[in-house]
Amino acid sequence: MRSSNPVFTRRGFSRDGGYAGFNAGPQPQTGNPYAGSPANPYAPQPGNPYAQPQVGPDGGYAPTRPNVMTIDSVVSRTAITLGAVVASAAVSWVADLPLAAGIVFALVAMGLGLWQSFKREPSPPLILAYAVTEGLFLGAISNAINQQVPGAAMQAVIGTMAVFAGVLFMYKQRIIRVNARFTKFVLAAALGFILLSMVNLVALMIGGGNGLGLRDGTLGVIFGVVGIILGACFLALDFKMVEDGVAYGAPEKESWLAAFGLTLTLVWIYLEFLRLIAILQGD
Repeated sequence: MRSSNPVFTRRGFSRDGGYAGFNAGPQPQTGNPYAGSPANPYAPQPGNPYAQPQVGPDGGYAPTRPNVMTIDSVVSRTAITLGAVVASAAVSWVADLPLAAGIVFALVAMGLGLWQSFKREPSPPLILAYAVTEGLFLGAISNAINQQVPGAAMQAVIGTMAVFAGVLFMYKQRIIRVNARFTKFVLAAALGFILLSMVNLVALMIGGGNGLGLRDGTLGVIFGVVGIILGACFLALDFKMVEDGVAYGAPEKESWLAAFGLTLTLVWIYLEFLRLIAILQGD
């Protein structure tokens, strides 16, 4: 299950080269890093009951083997991770955490996120620590913007939920198809978006004012919309990762990695919505 989300790029789960649909059962092929490998506990081999569906004594399917990634495990881990983000954001908001402190927590969250991204195994404590520090930052910046633009935070939450629901529906209906071309396009667009953002930040720090003007005015609105669209594309890639992981019978611990990646993407979308609303409704 391969995704262009930075969290998932080092994971090798993939079907049909990492881009095909997910209705067929796991098969040994070049896109599956576990297929044909002696160290692969999921590859078809003698004595492996998970290589293909098994028929039980009553003629039905045998029970699913334990300790594997399932939709339920992904949903529960994502709920825990997002719950930590929301809870810490609420604490930050109620405590009226200064924006400067929020930025410090954002830097800490970035460090924790990068640490997890480069780890070989998902670490629940590390992921939850990221969620808490990210939430403290979101609460601070949301409160600051909401004081200038009342209702902005709630509108950003609603917008994020709408994008999530819309992308999930289109993905399930195969309106969005995650293939090689789609993935390459998203990667290229995201790289360009991030580079432009960095250049804009440098220009802002050196020259002051509005930098390149990418975060306010008409250009800022366009840039914000592009950011939201990119976030939606990352969601589709994340759904593909989850789908393939479940189909391959990935270890249950990978559910934490899926939750982490989905949280990163939803935070991205929320921040872009918050910035866009501030531009549209600000003075």
